[in-house]
Amino acid sequence: MDEWIRQAELWVGQAESWIRQQPSEQIYVAAAVVAVTILVLIAASCLKSSKPNTIVLSGLSGSGKTTLFYQLRDGSSHQGTVTSMEENNDTFVLHSEQERKGKVKPVHIVDVPGHARLKPKLDEVLPKAAGVIFVVDAQDFLSSMQAAAEYLYDILTKATVVKKKVPVLIFCNKTDKVTAHSKEFIKKQLEKEINKLRESRNAISSADISDEVQLGFPGEAFNFSQCQNKVTVAEGAGSTGNVSPAEQFIREYVKA
Repeated sequence: MDEWIRQAELWVGQAESWIRQQPSEQIYVAAAVVAVTILVLIAASCLKSSKPNTIVLSGLSGSGKTTLFYQLRDGSSHQGTVTSMEENNDTFVLHSEQERKGKVKPVHIVDVPGHARLKPKLDEVLPKAAGVIFVVDAQDFLSSMQAAAEYLYDILTKATVVKKKVPVLIFCNKTDKVTAHSKEFIKKQLEKEINKLRESRNAISSADISDEVQLGFPGEAFNFSQCQNKVTVAEGAGSTGNVSPAEQFIREYVKA
C-alpha cells in the first residue's frame, strides 16, 4: 500500500510540474474541455434515466387486462379475478425474466379499468407511457366491436400519444377459445369502425374537440399504417400464459 501511495504522489508531482510548464491559455482551454465533457456526461445520464418505463394496459372491461397483468408479473392468471374498478399499478421484473442472469430493468405497468367513468385515469397515465397495450376480447369481439373501436380511437387521437409517438400494441386476447376471431379479422373490423368514427368526428367543429388529433389521410379509408405512432396487432391468451407478444412489445420499448 505504501508503494502505491508513493507512486501516486510521484504522478501528482509530475502532473503539477507539467501544468506549470504550460501557457495559462492552454490550461484554461483544457479545463474548459474537461468541464464541457462532464456536463455532456451528466446530461446524457439524466436523459437516459428520464426515459419512461411505464406500459399502460387499456381496453374494455372484461377484455382480460387484469389477467394479462398478473401473467406478466406472477406467471399466473389468478383464476377467479373479476372485472376490476380499481387500477393495478406495480413496478416489477417480468416473470419470464426473473431467472435471467445479470441486471434486468423493472417495468412499471398500469392496468387501467375499462369502465367509462374511469377514463380520466387513462388521460393521467398516457403522458408517462413508453407504450400502450390495448387488450381486445377476441372471443366476444363482435358484440363489443364498436365500443372497443371508440375506446381505441380516443387513445390514437390523443395529442400526447401522437406527439410522443407512443407505440400501441392491439393484443387480441382469448384466442385459445374455439370461437375466437383471428387478429387479421379484428384488425380489419377495427379499421372500418375507426374510419366511421373519423368521418363523424371530423364533421364536428374543431372547437368542440380539444386535445384530439385527426387520424389518417383525407379521402382515403383508414388503416393503422397511417398513424404517426406505430400500431401493431398480435394475439395471445392471458388465461393460458400465452403472453409472449406482450412481453416482446414491452422489452422493445423498455430496454432491459
